[in-house]
Amino acid sequence: MFRANRILPFRNAFALIAAIVFSFTVVPAVMVVQSSAKTVPTSHLGTGRAAKGQAAENRASKDQAGKDRMRMARRSSKKTLTRKHKKKRPVAAKRLFGAKRHAAAMAPQAIGFYTHGCLAGGVQLPATGPAWQAMRLSRNRNWGHPALIKLIERLATDAKAHDGWNGLLVGDLAQPRGGPMLSGHHSHQVGLDADVWLRQMPNRVLSRRQREKFQPISMLKNSLDVNPKVWTDKHLRLIKRAASYPQVERIFVNRAIKYKLCKSTVKGKRGWLSKVRPWAGHYYHMHIRIKCPVGSIGCKAQTPPLNSDGCAYILKWHRNLKAWLARPKTIRRKKKKTARKKRRHHRRRLLTMARLPARCRAVLNAKAALPIKVPQLVQAPQKVARPGVSSSRLSSRPVSSDRMSSGLASSGLAEARSILRPSH
Repeated sequence: MFRANRILPFRNAFALIAAIVFSFTVVPAVMVVQSSAKTVPTSHLGTGRAAKGQAAENRASKDQAGKDRMRMARRSSKKTLTRKHKKKRPVAAKRLFGAKRHAAAMAPQAIGFYTHGCLAGGVQLPATGPAWQAMRLSRNRNWGHPALIKLIERLATDAKAHDGWNGLLVGDLAQPRGGPMLSGHHSHQVGLDADVWLRQMPNRVLSRRQREKFQPISMLKNSLDVNPKVWTDKHLRLIKRAASYPQVERIFVNRAIKYKLCKSTVKGKRGWLSKVRPWAGHYYHMHIRIKCPVGSIGCKAQTPPLNSDGCAYILKWHRNLKAWLARPKTIRRKKKKTARKKRRHHRRRLLTMARLPARCRAVLNAKAALPIKVPQLVQAPQKVARPGVSSSRLSSRPVSSDRMSSGLASSGLAEARSILRPSH
């Protein structure tokens, strides 16, 4: 009895603790189940952790949906703005001029500068002449101002007659309407520049396909001197003859070729050497540039060359470069990268129609001057001798188709008259 009375208080305490736990755990769970069954909103469940988490997720989803709607609205507005107000990228002028296959039906005019201009009324150099052959015909760059075409024909004829050349191989001149080219040259835009190869023309007429694959020959042995196995006095006489023409403004050749001309020309007048200018490349051809022709008002002339022959500079260049190359590679002074600033990559500005002379737009939009078709010679039909008419009066020489048609028309008219004429 004593022992049971001692344990009873503890039993009451345990029962009290169990009742408290039951009231805080089981009863709220039952209430939650009942509230969910009655579709009571989660905001009325109290401040439990589950309710707070659900509310936070709802707010986050709403915020994300709002952000998505704002982003889509911005994109749609940006697209509409770009479609309405987007500026078109300017088209390169070389694509516009390179697409023209015929010259402009205008009076011959060299418009602008040699590197920023166009050509009106261009003339095409014949592909094959008595003393020249035009190369790389697929490029359609054998066009130029009439003054340039006359100069090339004269140079080819004189070189064949006096300088021991079979004829000239003519490279690029200009496009049908000038302007910048799709590839290659930065100049050759106004129809006053021409490239003449320094290789002898073969004794046969090259086909169109052969002119695409026929390769020029380099005149250089190294970066300092010309190749004595290739270079001859004929090359010197050809360049000298081209420079002697008063229409020629400049002739561009490689530095090694200029050095050879200065060393070879000892006697006589050396004034023509002032026109020969050293320029990078130009080791297999010479670049002839003529002055602005008379009547080309919009042509911008280049500064005339100096009166000196220019040999002092080229001799100094040859001496310094030869001395530098003679040093061993270990002793050659190397350029310090840290001392010099990094050179920025120079990107050439896009040449558009806005940067060309205003008259070039009219040249580009002008009608094409189609080539004149020469009437072909056809054999006239044989005439049957009539009685009483001698055969010596009959002519069988070739006549043009136009002349033959007019002759047939007149003969038919005469025959009709004879039929209608009353007989006596």
